[in-house]
Amino acid sequence: ETFSIPLVPLGLKETKEVDFTLPLKDFILEHYSEDGSEYEDEIADLMDLRQACRTPSRDEAGIEMLISYFLQLGYVENRFFPPTRYMKVLFTWYVSFTGVPVCQQNLLLEKASILFNIGALYTQIGTRCNRQTQAGLENAVDAFQRAAGVLNYLKETFTHTPSYDMSPAMLSVLVKMMLAQAQECVFEQIGLPGIRNEFFTLVKMTQEVAKVGEVYMLVNTAMNQDPVKENIPYSWSKLAQIKSDHYKALAHYFIATILCDHELQSGDDENEQEKALSQLYKHIPEGLMVLAVLKDKVQRKQLGKAHLRRAIVHHEEALRVSGLCKKLRNIDVLQEVLTAAHKRSLLKYAQQETEDDFLSLTQAPDILPKTEHKIEACAPQFSKVKVKDFFHRLGPLTVFSAKQRWTAPRTICIHPQGGELGFSLKGGSPVQISCVDPACSAASLGLKEGDYIVSIAGVDCKWLGVNEVMEKLKGSSEEQPIEMEVISCQDTAASLHSKSATYSVGMQKTYSLICLAMEEEKIDHTKKAPLKLPFLSWGAKNRQKAASTLCLPSAVSESSQMKKKLSPFTLLNTESSLY
Repeated sequence: ETFSIPLVPLGLKETKEVDFTLPLKDFILEHYSEDGSEYEDEIADLMDLRQACRTPSRDEAGIEMLISYFLQLGYVENRFFPPTRYMKVLFTWYVSFTGVPVCQQNLLLEKASILFNIGALYTQIGTRCNRQTQAGLENAVDAFQRAAGVLNYLKETFTHTPSYDMSPAMLSVLVKMMLAQAQECVFEQIGLPGIRNEFFTLVKMTQEVAKVGEVYMLVNTAMNQDPVKENIPYSWSKLAQIKSDHYKALAHYFIATILCDHELQSGDDENEQEKALSQLYKHIPEGLMVLAVLKDKVQRKQLGKAHLRRAIVHHEEALRVSGLCKKLRNIDVLQEVLTAAHKRSLLKYAQQETEDDFLSLTQAPDILPKTEHKIEACAPQFSKVKVKDFFHRLGPLTVFSAKQRWTAPRTICIHPQGGELGFSLKGGSPVQISCVDPACSAASLGLKEGDYIVSIAGVDCKWLGVNEVMEKLKGSSEEQPIEMEVISCQDTAASLHSKSATYSVGMQKTYSLICLAMEEEKIDHTKKAPLKLPFLSWGAKNRQKAASTLCLPSAVSESSQMKKKLSPFTLLNTESSLY
């Protein structure tokens, strides 16, 4: 008998086209002081890759393409999406289950949606596998485990996505569902060569199939919890319930077969059989002894028929639920499998002696699920896919990123004096200026310690090391000076702390009144009252204690003057006035 109950794939999230051209070209000009039109090919490559990701092939090549775009988005985010403001790029993605659009100017929506599609594509690969072969079932198990890993990674990494198909509660259910389908494929894999009607083989199959029924029961329970039950497709919830009943029925059928078909023979190891049968039950019904059941033909038959009755109840429940859902009712394969399993249990029950039915009060105990094949989510291995930053020419990402602010490139003419440049170099790529001689010509032209060299004689040097830059500078002389372009880092962090009121990003928004007047004259100086820090902490002394509040500039320069009365007017007259 073949097991071919349908599996559930996830549909890919759909999206609208996105035009990166103008926003990225403008940002390159504004932030990197380069001509954005020189990067049109790179922008076109990015847009072509995104367009291809809308319709990936249902195989490993499609997975690799989606992962490569996801990794490329990491580079794009660091290059062009500063944490302080949104770019003028609108991303629109549709909810996988309903098609409801979600729009945001946030690259995180794009990254999360691509991750969801990677997981969804794995589920589609798993459902397309040939489950009548060992290789096909192995591939299906692997695909569902990888799908669960990607969806779990999405749940842990992007916790506040606006699309409810990517909410933590929904993703938790989807992860459970994919692991349950992997467990189902493992059972099919064990039973593919055929299930021998042998005592210990049936014991193993009973526990394995009971495990499948248990995981589907947990999936069904999770699907019926708020807020998931309002959004999960009705047919998915009912299919999980059907599979839970179906596989529980198979477990009871297998154990009934053990009891009805395998009487204890003289050559059998009764201790091993007693141990194996005992491990099948969570608890033994009162008045029953496993060894006594094995030795007593009447008790064996009664317990076997009790398991068959429970199997029939579960089969009938599975058929009843499948009839409630129109989609499932129209899946012929599902109906055939459920009906065949039900008829098999009825036939087995009819073959048993019936004269003791009215006298038997035996209740079949619950079966303890157990598996030798533990199914776990496989964490995504993005590092196996190698990608090159499309915007590599902008320079090393550790330096040339959206978080850093730079001055426009300045041209410095190098006139060596006595063979000496007047400065030294340090660092890797890009090379940095260090130890500038104030008397050298470069210093008089504005060269400062900490400047980065971006080009020499019109040749880009952002990726060159110290030795390579020195080789290019050796060609300069007093008669033939060389032009060198440098940039300086603008220390935005320092200026924000000293020049303006800053808000700690990532903390919950707090709104309050700014009270500048200090009623210091009202304090009785004879009492040593504890110093109470106000909500707004002033100056460098209290900045660390005000990390989650507004940090305003220092009103006075020396600590000895802190006791002087402060007013809004004295603030505006200081060097670090509020603006």
